[in-house]
Amino acid sequence: MQKAMVSVAAIAFALFTANQTQAQKYGPSGTATDVTNADIQAALKKTAAAAVSDQQLRVVDIEGEYNVAVGALHRARMAAGKPVAGLVHSRITEVYHITEGTGTLVTGGTVKNAKESPADSEIVRVLAGPGFSGVIEGGVSRKVGPGDVIIIPPGTPHGFSEITSDQIVYVVTRMDPHKVLPAGYVAK
Repeated sequence: MQKAMVSVAAIAFALFTANQTQAQKYGPSGTATDVTNADIQAALKKTAAAAVSDQQLRVVDIEGEYNVAVGALHRARMAAGKPVAGLVHSRITEVYHITEGTGTLVTGGTVKNAKESPADSEIVRVLAGPGFSGVIEGGVSRKVGPGDVIIIPPGTPHGFSEITSDQIVYVVTRMDPHKVLPAGYVAK
C-alpha cells in the first residue's frame, strides 16, 4: 500500500513538473487583441470615395519577437487590359482574406520600372515596410472572391489586373518578423 502511494505521489510530481516546465517554455498566456467588424467597416467607410484605400487598424507586438498588423483595404472596379501595377514588400508577409467583390490577383513575375518606396512614405512607415512598386510582367493570375485567402511572402510582386465587381474588399494580416512596423499603432 505504501509503495502504491509513493508511486502515485511520484507520478503526480512528474506531471506537475512537466506542466511547470511547459508553462516556463511557452510563458504566460498573452492578451488577445480584437479587431472587430465594426473597426473594419468604420475604416472602409472613411475612405469609401477613394479608388484605392489601405487602412492599417492595429500593429501588435508579439512578446517582443515580431509584430502582426491588421488592415482593411478596398479597390474600385478596374477593367482588364491595362498594365498590372504591383507592389513588392521586402520584409513583410501579407495574408489577404477577401470579404467582398471579385477580381483577378497577379502574384510573382518580375517588376519593370521599379521605384523604391520612399522611407518617409506612409506605406513604409505604417503599412507594409520597405519595398518598391512598378509594372508586373508575367506571374500567376488567379480569380479571387469572398472567402479566398492568399498568402504573399516578402519579395513577391502582387497586384490586381482587374476588379470585376464595383469594388473588392479584403482584410490583410501583415507578419512583421523584422519589426519595421510601429508596434502599438491603433487607427484613430
